Amino acid sequence: MRIFFALFLAALIAGCAAYGRYQLDQRYGTPDPGFFDGSRTAAALPIEYRRDVKPILDSRCVVCHACYDAPCQLQLGSYEGVTRGANGERVYDAARLLAAEPTRLFQDARSNAEWRKKGFHPVLNERDPGAGPSTALRARANHEAGVLARLLALKRRFDFPQYGLLPPERYDFSLDRSQQCPTIEEIGGFESERPEWGMPYGLPPLAERENRTVTAWLEAGAPAAPEPALTESQRDQIARWEAFLNGADAKTRLMSRYLYEHWFLAHLYFDELPPGDYFELVRSRTPPGRPIDLIATRRPYDDPGVARVYYRLRPHRSTPVSKTHMPYALNAARMGRIKAWFLDAPYAVKALPSYDPKVSANPFIAFEQIPVRSRYRLLLDEAQFTVMNFIKGPVCRGQVALNVITDHFWIGFMHPDTPVFNETSAFLADVLKEVSLPTEQQSNALLTKWLSYSHGQTEYLKRKSEMANRRFTGSNSPSLSMLWDGDGNNANAALTVFRHFDSASVVKGLLGDRPQTALIMGYPLLERIHYLLVAGFDVYGNTAHQLEARLYMDFLRMEGELSFLALLPGGDRNQVRDLWYRGAGDAVKAYLNGSKAYFTQRTGVEYRTGNPLPELFGLWKAHLAPVLDHRHELAESTRDDPNGDLLKKLAGLRGRVLSLLPESSFLTVQGEDGIDRHYTLIRNSAHSNISELFSEENRRLPDEDTLLVARGFIGAYPNAFYRLRSNRLAAFVDLVSRLRSEQDYAALAARFAIRRTDPRFWAHSDALHEAFRRADPVEASLFDFNRLENR
Repeated sequence: MRIFFALFLAALIAGCAAYGRYQLDQRYGTPDPGFFDGSRTAAALPIEYRRDVKPILDSRCVVCHACYDAPCQLQLGSYEGVTRGANGERVYDAARLLAAEPTRLFQDARSNAEWRKKGFHPVLNERDPGAGPSTALRARANHEAGVLARLLALKRRFDFPQYGLLPPERYDFSLDRSQQCPTIEEIGGFESERPEWGMPYGLPPLAERENRTVTAWLEAGAPAAPEPALTESQRDQIARWEAFLNGADAKTRLMSRYLYEHWFLAHLYFDELPPGDYFELVRSRTPPGRPIDLIATRRPYDDPGVARVYYRLRPHRSTPVSKTHMPYALNAARMGRIKAWFLDAPYAVKALPSYDPKVSANPFIAFEQIPVRSRYRLLLDEAQFTVMNFIKGPVCRGQVALNVITDHFWIGFMHPDTPVFNETSAFLADVLKEVSLPTEQQSNALLTKWLSYSHGQTEYLKRKSEMANRRFTGSNSPSLSMLWDGDGNNANAALTVFRHFDSASVVKGLLGDRPQTALIMGYPLLERIHYLLVAGFDVYGNTAHQLEARLYMDFLRMEGELSFLALLPGGDRNQVRDLWYRGAGDAVKAYLNGSKAYFTQRTGVEYRTGNPLPELFGLWKAHLAPVLDHRHELAESTRDDPNGDLLKKLAGLRGRVLSLLPESSFLTVQGEDGIDRHYTLIRNSAHSNISELFSEENRRLPDEDTLLVARGFIGAYPNAFYRLRSNRLAAFVDLVSRLRSEQDYAALAARFAIRRTDPRFWAHSDALHEAFRRADPVEASLFDFNRLENR
């Protein structure tokens, strides 16, 4: 009986949708998928997309609808994303047995007609009633037959609350919530069933002026002027770099392939020109001087299918959002360094590597002809960007993907010019030609091969440890002098990474006094992480592919941790390691305790206290003091920041009291001088270990939680906003220090938070983004509001 009822209901819904489509066709004509392909002239209209509408969509809609985790794949950061429309299929799917077809905007289809074949439905009216109807009738057609217009209108009909919490039984803000992606034929039922789900979802409506502007644009047929032409200066810069990257000699071709496989996610910009415009490096079938004929493959090292690849620069056309914005400067100095490392270095390229996955997925084979030092120098030159690729790339989303790292750790790098490290890196790169990464299986992986990867990594670590125990002795004992010091001027020498439960951030500098763990990376480790989690990771791959990448990262993290532990006295290494892996499973302990898998020689660091771990952290900071980035550190005196003393008191809180705070939040303090000062509060959750895939809550140690208070903005996904006057900061700190229950936090939020229902929400959001732009015009981008709390 239930099956019969379900079938009957499905048939009824399908019939209603078909009838709704028939009615729309009769009134306004049949839909034309090519209606919005190309530019729509706006010369005679008072409202135009880029000038009038895009700023509103960016600040009110793109903050939720951008990139792979945009609800319904509806990306509103470009005209092409708006006209492409929506698709109910998830990009992030933890239960995918077979790899899905990619649906990357600007890559996997060239027209809206092609997107329709890939399952996307329009959110604008694609029906053209012809030349006869009046302007009013056309406006009615564009409104009634457009999903976006209907959802904006639905928001105006519902009396959105102006205080308190949204009812959790009606709103779902969880990361993997079920998606509702109504087509225009289904929108009537959606409006009846969910009258409070107009757009923006779970946030205040657009201001009257903004709503009038967007609605008028939609009713006018969503016109857009052509893309603005590149400036002469931009064309000159592009020509210079494309000439550099597309030389005919084998050395240049191999260099450019290496650069592309490491820059393909970059937002490239010319820092000799005004900020704000970004470019992408792509592979093309056509050489410079001709229109780009894009080569779209799942991975940057997949076979391009042509005898000669050309590397081209094209404008990045979507609004930059913090969760994917990775700016990378192109300038004459950088070109000079790259030329010295890759073209002037004395080596020969006898033959270009193939694109067979056994070769292309292993950089130690594909690029073995390029000196290790040259490759490593490129990765270090913008080390934050290198690490940011797997912090902001598609792999780094969700709890299970992120619980492979601790909530707060430091990263340092082996010095590329220390002879012993050059020899070591060359040896390890040679060994790694025999060690496979899971990404060699492409996008449809089989977990049955997992043991072979595990055994390969174990064997590699044994050989590495044997070599290290031979080489790092006497005057070569590991010491801080062997760490890269940024050559005395590069702030990329030290990084701090934060995990925010289901997202992460990386900044320059060593933030906090005592991180939970630390990693030291050399070239082989940095390169393997890139090809595991960035170049080789397919967000559309099957579950096994994604799971293997997560599991393998455990090995690579441990390898970096062991390199750091080698700086401690021999008698303290196991004690610190065991602290980091309390309660770990037998397999992890066996791996860590392998007889040849650990460094047994003495350290070259001289210690003066009986507590070497915090002493080492302090020595590390002192060693890199000349190049450390301090922009996010709290001011030393109240002269530099009148809120300094109270914020340091807040940062000094420890333990269970912090477990009620959000993972990441922005605090705005308005001073007596009327100036807003912005800070990020990051709760660092402690765990007994992070060596297991599931049951994370069982390994939580809330009594060891810490709070980091930073100047400015860290993180793409704020969970909460707080705003208060400076004379209320002491009360805020006091309430945080006395949090004992959800009721206590609710009282704190009611007093100081800018909640989802707050009428000031959008004005506060605008102020945050404007402050971000003023502080750092290059890194500034839109925050994502999909993780905002409702409590």
